Amino acid sequence: MDEKDYYLLKYVSEEMNLGRAAKRLFITPPALTYRIQQLEQEFGVPLLRKNGKQIYFTPEGEHLVQYANKKITELQMLKDYLLDINATLRIGASTIYARYRLPEILKYFLNMYPQVKIHLNAGLTKEIFQLLATEKIHLGIVRGEFNWPGYKYLIETENICMISKDKIEFKDLPQVPRIHYKYPSNFNKRIEAWWFEHFDAPPLIHTEIDDYETVKALAKVGYGYAIIPSIFLNDQDEFFQQNIMYKDGTPMTINTWLMCSNESKELVIVKKLIEYFQSSPPL
Repeated sequence: MDEKDYYLLKYVSEEMNLGRAAKRLFITPPALTYRIQQLEQEFGVPLLRKNGKQIYFTPEGEHLVQYANKKITELQMLKDYLLDINATLRIGASTIYARYRLPEILKYFLNMYPQVKIHLNAGLTKEIFQLLATEKIHLGIVRGEFNWPGYKYLIETENICMISKDKIEFKDLPQVPRIHYKYPSNFNKRIEAWWFEHFDAPPLIHTEIDDYETVKALAKVGYGYAIIPSIFLNDQDEFFQQNIMYKDGTPMTINTWLMCSNESKELVIVKKLIEYFQSSPPL
């Protein structure tokens, strides 16, 4: 038996009609009948019986059909593995996630699948979402909330934090200089809404910066406080730190999503990366 025979048995079992099965196999009914007879001689048992115009498998034939279906599945998995596992995986990720999380993730993933080639696009979340929508990448890692019709998986929820060199009383914030980080999304609109939920006076913003490392450096020397996502912080940072909370007691957070089209999700290597995210503890 070979792969052609596996599909022969599969199609005959699905159609229970030699003419329709032969059509699916792109052969003539006599050629199909002849090959079944050859298989019966090879195994020394009858595989098919006829009852008038109807056909049915013998118990031995049913067993062979089950075997054929199993081999088809195994062969397809092997082909997918050999094809996809050596392919280039195109990933798009927001710059922040690409810098702070993805290197460690890809390190362990590529140790598991060293044949995989990674093509990584890092940029603004809206740029990554556009690459995803136009199918220029297999997977997108985006921060924030987007309507996406395909597959999405929540990979991280991080808190929004206030950091400063020394402790600051919450009630004193309107009198303390803020180092304003110009985050490239609707993040600042959320901060503004949160601020006026708690205070009547506007924040005391003396400095606006679009680089988070500079924001941290200024906060570290006591220039003022900053409100930033916790992804920017590490265990070595020595800040007074507290989570930003809404009046109802819930923390302000930002989500990071793994997204792909339903078609890309069927690629073996894409499935493997999704499974890795699902099974690995957060970094």
